[in-house]
Amino acid sequence: MTRRKKTRSLADKVTIRTGRRKDYKKWRHENPDQVTSSTRYTQKKRQQRKLQAARKLARQESGESIAIHPEAQTETSDQGGPQS
Repeated sequence: MTRRKKTRSLADKVTIRTGRRKDYKKWRHENPDQVTSSTRYTQKKRQQRKLQAARKLARQESGESIAIHPEAQTETSDQGGPQS
């Protein structure tokens, strides 16, 4: 009687619901309507984005404002470019 070869992975034996099957990525790609993020995760990410935006705004407001190309800005108002 021959011995059965041991499999290294149980990925083929696991059902798709666990998300550990080899072709899970393929299944997700084919069924995007069935795959959604949890509400808790989306709320957490939304909160993180708000916090990040607030920090960025605070950094911008606290920073020193500098004039970039100050002489170029005065020239553009004089020249105006081609007008039709």
